[in-house]
Amino acid sequence: MDSVSPASDCLSELSDISPAYTFRTPQATDGNVVFELVSRCQPLDENSLYCNLLQCSHFSDTSIVAEAKGQMVGFISGYRLPQQPNTLFVWQVAVDASQRGKGLASQMLENLVKRVADVTYLHTTITPDNKASWNTFKRFALNLKAPLSHNVLFDKHQHFAGKHDSEELVVIGPFTRL
Repeated sequence: MDSVSPASDCLSELSDISPAYTFRTPQATDGNVVFELVSRCQPLDENSLYCNLLQCSHFSDTSIVAEAKGQMVGFISGYRLPQQPNTLFVWQVAVDASQRGKGLASQMLENLVKRVADVTYLHTTITPDNKASWNTFKRFALNLKAPLSHNVLFDKHQHFAGKHDSEELVVIGPFTRL
């Protein structure tokens, strides 16, 4: 597993002052809006609408919605790893194009980790070329003063038959509660 020390060069300046966001637990009725949001957020893999409905209902306690002016502008889906209940796995982070560069992904992560009890590790997967996600999670680890390590979890050729870039497992932790 490669270790990365979160460095200041991964931090980008915020393009605007962040608008006032409200954060809440998703509900099943949010599934279609999440589906539409994710479909606009390339390069995210699109899930079925049914999957998004399950994320918003079965995994609502470990997911979060961000709204600005009453409109959904961000969503994080996550779940506890069954064999490691102190670990939150972040499945997807979707931020509307109008809100990118304003620190929304970081704010959603912070609010989600504060809400999910007993979590001391965060896992996610990121493709090597997704700079925005790498920067978000490096910044998150830096803010927590927690180590960040990564290695290939799903290989492009071995797991995806060359049809998808490799996914790196990113591990942040242990960290103390926010």
